[in-house]
Amino acid sequence: FGRMKPVIVVHGGAGWIFKEREEGSRAGVVKAALRGYSILKQGGSALDAVEEAVRSMEDDPHFNAGCGSVLNEKGEVEMDAIIMDGKNLDSGAVSAVKCIANPIKLARLVMEKTKHMLLTDHGAHLFAQAMGIPETPGEKLITERSRERWKKNLEPDSNPEEFQKDLGTVGAVAIDSEGNVACATSTGGLSNKLIGRVGDTACIGSGGYADNRSGATSTTGHGESIMKVVLARLILYHMEQGMSPEMAADSALDYMKTRVGGLGGVIVVNSSGEWAARFSTKQMSWATVKDDQLHHGIYAGERHTKSVDEALASESEGF
Repeated sequence: FGRMKPVIVVHGGAGWIFKEREEGSRAGVVKAALRGYSILKQGGSALDAVEEAVRSMEDDPHFNAGCGSVLNEKGEVEMDAIIMDGKNLDSGAVSAVKCIANPIKLARLVMEKTKHMLLTDHGAHLFAQAMGIPETPGEKLITERSRERWKKNLEPDSNPEEFQKDLGTVGAVAIDSEGNVACATSTGGLSNKLIGRVGDTACIGSGGYADNRSGATSTTGHGESIMKVVLARLILYHMEQGMSPEMAADSALDYMKTRVGGLGGVIVVNSSGEWAARFSTKQMSWATVKDDQLHHGIYAGERHTKSVDEALASESEGF
């Protein structure tokens, strides 16, 4: 046992992070990475670690997932999530779900308790009830900010695309001491999207992919563009051809930009524990822990590093 040094990488979404939300985004990804890492440190699975990291960000209103999700055209929250196990390629996902606090938990249950991989809308709702997941009133998930933005986007001269830049999908990838990899991604989608719109997040190979033979990745950015190039699987394909996580991520993001004009961001870990966090947008909040060192950043080329002990100490003081 303990052959592999565990690694976790998380992202809090690619886009433009408005100045007043920067600190909250940083704190949120750091907290999620530390939570996931503590599971890995205790010999826990990559699957448990990515689920916990994503759950932490779903509960944080700074991110467009769970509480804090953006609203569809009708002013409701509809969320998508996926989780995948690199050991046997098992995956579970939910799309267009409402009134639950943690779609990632439901995605995990779809993976483990059904023969299916993706449940949507009403069916996902019935399954959640059957699994005893408590219902969260829709209003509880809606922040003042999401409602404001929704209203702004309804104005006749508004340009919803302007607001899409602050996306905030969340995700995590990890490798555990057994060498198993996993990914998890969760989102509220695009602001003022059509009812029933499902983006890349719930789609295997687009919003995330994990395979012990090569690695794991979670994506964020313009969902329709990500789906066109099947971004997560494309990155792993590049790693199968011998590219490093960073090169694979950059090549895939570059292809998405030149081929379909789409911007986004990705986090990657390969089967030997090398990681990358790359983006073609202006920003992406990310954090990673490896060898008891925490690294995090938001802007291109930015990287802060401190020991996990130091980070945990400052976290208990509440930043």
